Amino acid sequence: MLEVCTTCSQQFVPQFAYQVATLPQSQNGSAPRQFYCRLECRRSALGDGGFAVKRARKLAILNQKGGTGKTTTAVNLAAGLAERGFETLLIDTDAQGNVGASLGIKGERSLYHVLVEGAQVDEVAVPVRGHLDVVTADATLAVAEIWLARKDQDRDRILCQRLSQIHRRYQFIILDCGPSLSLLNQNALTYAEEVLIPVSCDYLSLVGVKQVLKTLKDIERHLGHSVSIAGVLPTFFDARIRLAKEAVDTLRGHFKERLLDPVRRSTRLAEAPSHRQSIFEYDNESSGAEDYRKVVERIIGLDRPAQRPEPRVEASVDKPAGLRAGRRGPALPSEQHISPE
Repeated sequence: MLEVCTTCSQQFVPQFAYQVATLPQSQNGSAPRQFYCRLECRRSALGDGGFAVKRARKLAILNQKGGTGKTTTAVNLAAGLAERGFETLLIDTDAQGNVGASLGIKGERSLYHVLVEGAQVDEVAVPVRGHLDVVTADATLAVAEIWLARKDQDRDRILCQRLSQIHRRYQFIILDCGPSLSLLNQNALTYAEEVLIPVSCDYLSLVGVKQVLKTLKDIERHLGHSVSIAGVLPTFFDARIRLAKEAVDTLRGHFKERLLDPVRRSTRLAEAPSHRQSIFEYDNESSGAEDYRKVVERIIGLDRPAQRPEPRVEASVDKPAGLRAGRRGPALPSEQHISPE
């Protein structure tokens, strides 16, 4: 396919990786994808920094407890990043297939074909919106789980091997993880570099945070892969409910600056998937859109504090404590000192 060089306007057929550059729309107001017929043209437009190897940020959305808003967060975070011009890939690793249902898509091939049959992501990903591609999932992932369990070696790293070449094409790769500690989730965490933990504002979700932290420690200890916490996101927040405010206060005491502003309980957020739209498409002026816009800003660093102290989850002395008497909030249960880093 003929393209036009951004620098000299000469027509040519791209044959090498250096001849294509993907930029966010916010840079110079120029087109997201630019083409260069020669090295000199690329250097003239981008400078020496234009030859640096760019890697996608790989972010898993995980909480082993169900009903915390993982898919809602994954879909709207990915949609918000794409809306800002970032090339984004959203991967559904949950056999329920809720990502595809939320956006009204069903790919002819799914993550199963990538994992088991070795299909290329380019062949499987569905272009959904501008700058947003999705790899869908369905019930065949249950078969993929069995296939992974039967492998003798590297069964925790299959996803990492299959996706090894796509980090240069995208700027963000978002993985929506299922509510379990499965081999699929282990593969997702071995591939990801960061994790965002949605936490609904109730006591059992605080228990789920402790399980996630333990899982991250186990991944690092047994698989030699470190995953950092991009943030903890309170969801289904209702300021009228005392338990919700106490849960947020408890999380803030443990995670400090890594606690993101809560996503308020919103009817519009609940309605958006039934219309096959992200919250930004369904009601861009709603409280849900406002809250997830803040999440997007924090993830891309526009609203990131200059200094982020290293939070630690302190141990509770005895068994997990529920709601205490008086005004103390629910304690975050922990059997030992667990560092979120």
